[in-house]
Amino acid sequence: MIIKVPATSANLGPGFDSIGVAVSLYLTIEVIGTAHEWHVFHNLGHGLASSEKNLIVKTALKIAPNLAPHELKMTSDIPVTRGLGSSSSAIVAGIELANQLAHLELTDEQKVAYAAKIEGHPDNVAPAIYGDLVIGSNVDDQFVAIQAPFPDLSLVAYIPAYDLKTSDSRDVLPTNIPFLAATHASAIGNTFVAAIFTNNFPALGKLIEADQFHEPYRQKLIPEFLPIRKIAHESGALATYLSGAGPTVMTIIDNKKIKNFKDALISAGFKDQVVPLTIDKQGVTVSN
Repeated sequence: MIIKVPATSANLGPGFDSIGVAVSLYLTIEVIGTAHEWHVFHNLGHGLASSEKNLIVKTALKIAPNLAPHELKMTSDIPVTRGLGSSSSAIVAGIELANQLAHLELTDEQKVAYAAKIEGHPDNVAPAIYGDLVIGSNVDDQFVAIQAPFPDLSLVAYIPAYDLKTSDSRDVLPTNIPFLAATHASAIGNTFVAAIFTNNFPALGKLIEADQFHEPYRQKLIPEFLPIRKIAHESGALATYLSGAGPTVMTIIDNKKIKNFKDALISAGFKDQVVPLTIDKQGVTVSN
């Protein structure tokens, strides 16, 4: 059995902690068979546990504590601590592992509820389950996640070589913002969603770059952000935003303009990974 989970790009513009998309980088888990103890084979570095302390196994055991130990093979092209949902993909993989091995027959809604409870909010985990664009929130202690089609556009991720822990990225955010500022920021987010649903690209591009919740505070941690946004505009891109907690800088762009954008980044001296991506429409999948 093989479980495949896409990466996610959350905090989509003004959709802080509420809007995310699934993208074409993947965590893959192959279930090899039963064993005397849990073991996760991987080549992702010594910092990642190979025992039952691995986040995938820990999550599976939270859902189904009596699971028999198995040997797993783990591969991933989702960079860690870069704002692309590496931990969220592991949580979703663990839930699906429990679902399959314990024959739980969980619905997608139940998977989102488990994942969001573990993660804290749904914008990273829900797209990895549903695929595509997902808008979600917590209402009366229940997570509501709504899938919707993302416009027919491509993405380009600039992935800096340095780590940025989510905790460090959250530390720069204010604990409170004034009421009028909050209502304005919320209105931007609401209008942004309307622009997505109506394919109003000019409005979408303007609104996604008008976030008031996190980018104004986090951009000082990511010096590449504003220069890349400027280059993206000059290359005809629709918009550029911080992916998740950063430091990945994500640009929404027409596929035909990607080469010129990449060339412009290289000419400007940007030397880290530039990765064209597409929207994953399936979410987590299971195959034999």
